Amino acid sequence: MKLARALLAHPLTRGVDLDDPHTTLLRRRIIRQKRFLRKIYEEWYDQIAATLPPGNAPVLELGSGGGFLREHVRGVITSDVICLPGVDMVLDGMTLPFEDHVLRAIVMVDVLHHLGEPRRFFAEAARCLRQTGAIVMIEPWVTPWSRVIYGHLHHEPFAPDAIEWEFAASGPLSAANGALPWILFERDRATFMREFPQFAIHDIQLGMPFRYLLSGGVSMRTLMPGWTFGIVRETERILQPWMNKLAMFARIKLVRR
Repeated sequence: MKLARALLAHPLTRGVDLDDPHTTLLRRRIIRQKRFLRKIYEEWYDQIAATLPPGNAPVLELGSGGGFLREHVRGVITSDVICLPGVDMVLDGMTLPFEDHVLRAIVMVDVLHHLGEPRRFFAEAARCLRQTGAIVMIEPWVTPWSRVIYGHLHHEPFAPDAIEWEFAASGPLSAANGALPWILFERDRATFMREFPQFAIHDIQLGMPFRYLLSGGVSMRTLMPGWTFGIVRETERILQPWMNKLAMFARIKLVRR
């Protein structure tokens, strides 16, 4: 598996420091240039935009990094934990610089599983979100198929058996547990609901067992040309009844009671 990872590594990001801001800028460039990967982000952003609660109150994106959500959600406040060009705010998800009940939504793509103190984040989110506000996120998910891929081919830590929700912060981007969203909202769902009764788990939509893998993501080479995107998407649609076994990602929506 190590040999496969080495052979498939994207030449621009091979061996880079994940916590270096230049790495995020490289990933921004990769997302834009890889047609297959860009289509995935466009689909995710359209899903997020369609799921937002109505109104004119601000929407905050955490971990904007190399993405382009503001092209799909008008007026979104972009943010990241490191200073990057084109990002509105530098902030830590555990200490949000907003007054109580002012945000319509908090959105993020592949960010929650990097938050080493999730309880602090959800406490802050509950404080800042208005009533009926939402947290909408795209995150990795645990299934028999994803255990194989995340456990052997992905560079981030993936620990479905972790007892604690918290993990050590080795760096702003390198610290992670890719299984954290599944732990919070599936394995430990009852505990989450007991500790954070302010939130209702509105829905969890599982999907994308193959497309992100075939795109190579931001750290590996693309395995399929861009024109095959629709074919693979249709294949995944047919396999939707088996996503509890195959999914690699979940779109998760929490609503502030």
